[in-house]
Amino acid sequence: MSAVRTSTPVAVPLSLRSAAVLTVASLGGLMMLLWPLLLRVPDDARIDPPFLFLALLPVVIAVVLAELSEGGMDARVLAILGVLSAMNAVLRMLSAGTAGVELVFFLLILGGRVFGAGFGFVLGVTSLFASALMTAGVGPWLPFQMIIAAWVGMGAGLLPRRVTGRAEIAMLVVYGVVAAYLFGLLMNLSGWPFLLGVQVPGHEGSLAYVPGAPLLDNLQTFLVYTLITSTGSFDTGRAITTAVALVLLGPAVLTTLRRAAKRALVVGVAEERASGPAPTA
Repeated sequence: MSAVRTSTPVAVPLSLRSAAVLTVASLGGLMMLLWPLLLRVPDDARIDPPFLFLALLPVVIAVVLAELSEGGMDARVLAILGVLSAMNAVLRMLSAGTAGVELVFFLLILGGRVFGAGFGFVLGVTSLFASALMTAGVGPWLPFQMIIAAWVGMGAGLLPRRVTGRAEIAMLVVYGVVAAYLFGLLMNLSGWPFLLGVQVPGHEGSLAYVPGAPLLDNLQTFLVYTLITSTGSFDTGRAITTAVALVLLGPAVLTTLRRAAKRALVVGVAEERASGPAPTA
């Protein structure tokens, strides 16, 4: 008799309210990235970044953290979140993104895969925030890094649950490569509209953002800019590092995280039953 393949459960499922909060936060982060491309202004107008919106994004993220902590993460899951965030911060400090070598994304992807989309979102936020504090990397780019890393972890939690074994590792590798390139592309988009007179050796003309230009023209210019400046260097290095780490360490780390998740949830359920409502007289 052949064994029946079952899907891997989500350790921390999302409630409808938490999913709604995640959606609102993600839409806010997406608008923070895309707003220069969506504006229609005169050619001679000056575009100032929405610093108020940039300042409000950490508040939105804090609301998401509070919502998810209240809705589905008990003390043991939060402890696991703290450990993974600290490990990611140390890994990022050791790799420092040199030549595109990033050791953060594989653990972020695996954490989101095991504990679900909400946990992955929070892990992305806390990992990047903790690493910024450790490496003195706090700056206007940090909210962008936090929200994009949160999307990477959340996306890992939304991958099909029925894929297991070697197929699961292959799926995570493909996702990791795509996420590595998208992270670089979106981070470039966060700063590109504010660069003036971008000149790239070997390319004629400026690759700077043009206020008021048609959307497709600006998008084409941006794609050329990101292909030349990061896709073939830092983004490729990040993709290779993530893929190799997932292949070599993915199976062992997945097993460890699933054991930790099962133990935390089983113990949590047992204590909840033990501390149930007292019998009435």
